[in-house]
Amino acid sequence: MNPNNGFQGAYTPVTEEVTSFDLPVTGTIPAELNGRYLRNGPNPMDLDEPRLHLFTGNGMVHGVRLREGKAEWYRNRWVRSAPVAEALGEQPRPGAFVRRDAGPNTHVIGHANRTLALIEGGSRPYELTYDLDTVGACDFDGTLRDGFVAHPKLDPATGELHAVTYAIGGDTLTYLVVSPLGKVVRSVPVPAPHAPLMHDFALTRKYAVLYDLPVTFSQAAADSGNAFPMNWNETRGGRIGLLPRSGTEVRWFDVNPCFVFHTLNAYDQGDTVVVDVVRYPKMFVGADLKGNSLPTLDRWVINTVTGKVTETRLDDHPQEFPVVSPAVVTGAYRYGYSAVTLDLIRYMGPAGNLDGLPVDAFTDSLIKHDLDRQTATVRSFGTGHYTSEAYFVPAQNARTEDDGYVLAYVFDPERGATDLVILSGQDFTGAPIATVHLPVRVPLGFHGSWVPDPA
Repeated sequence: MNPNNGFQGAYTPVTEEVTSFDLPVTGTIPAELNGRYLRNGPNPMDLDEPRLHLFTGNGMVHGVRLREGKAEWYRNRWVRSAPVAEALGEQPRPGAFVRRDAGPNTHVIGHANRTLALIEGGSRPYELTYDLDTVGACDFDGTLRDGFVAHPKLDPATGELHAVTYAIGGDTLTYLVVSPLGKVVRSVPVPAPHAPLMHDFALTRKYAVLYDLPVTFSQAAADSGNAFPMNWNETRGGRIGLLPRSGTEVRWFDVNPCFVFHTLNAYDQGDTVVVDVVRYPKMFVGADLKGNSLPTLDRWVINTVTGKVTETRLDDHPQEFPVVSPAVVTGAYRYGYSAVTLDLIRYMGPAGNLDGLPVDAFTDSLIKHDLDRQTATVRSFGTGHYTSEAYFVPAQNARTEDDGYVLAYVFDPERGATDLVILSGQDFTGAPIATVHLPVRVPLGFHGSWVPDPA
């Protein structure tokens, strides 16, 4: 195994696809949770691949199906991109993926009765069956011209799926709107001459909020064989763009140089736009990345009258993978959830090497943010455990914004396997409502969703 590819410790891939039924449960699964908790992440098949990077490994989706208070199954499946299908001796799945070098390993969502594994950088989603087998590349019934994105936003009021896409090294972004029926109904090109890495964006009821920040594509890094050829380019400065959801012209606002992987939420407030993000003052700095910064939860308030952007620190904990209740996306809100992190990127060399970082240095904690009270409650699962992104599922007939369930995969070192832990949103540090004991370990990965069964 190549020791310089990042897939060590908690990121060590699993080597088998598993199907397990009637999972053991401690506690009581709420009967209203009928659906699947899905999570995607890199799980490379060939750890000796010289260009392998933590961000580019073959995608694997892990899922647990809950129904009527039972955990009916756990499955993990590699997404059958062309290289994976070839490695497994299978026929390639239909549809053009656009890029061959990386499979959809970043996110998995449900939309328009489809399950979609996502990646960014100019590639299309891959559609999966309910049981996580691969159907093929998805072009939304012929309406998606090029690639899609890792972080679309679902508007809870309209049922539309919004996305801002880019191609690695390209000079244009594209704002897309996918209807509740699963067809692209709006496509707006946006010039992006600096070829920025824009992993995420924000959505309000008026605007798509774009991040044109100084992490940009480097042709020199690509030519040298870097599997993730993005560099810090501080001379570029930083700016945020407001694109009206019904318009075509972006208005840009200058901000201090920084980088954003992920948005917590955003909303309109009179003549201002509030954008809450996990913000890095610097990212991908230098060949050894030792100039990178710790991420914090910050707020931008954009005054559309004066053109001024005010920057405020919301929470100092190093953190990532921020989420809110899907019911409050685009609107004013009170609560958010994120994972406590170490400065993981700082440990990574150019190939993604973790330099021997031990498993117990990974996060074992989640955070619940109360932005009205300006408090952050940390929930630790204990030394040796690790977790990353959680997902909030509102309760049926929820009376408050945090009336619901926080779902997360948590590795249990005593079992050497992973649990699906279900916490109360209102009793965040209390005993879990239920713990579903999976038969295997789920490596640390990236993003996922709760996909409810059709009503």
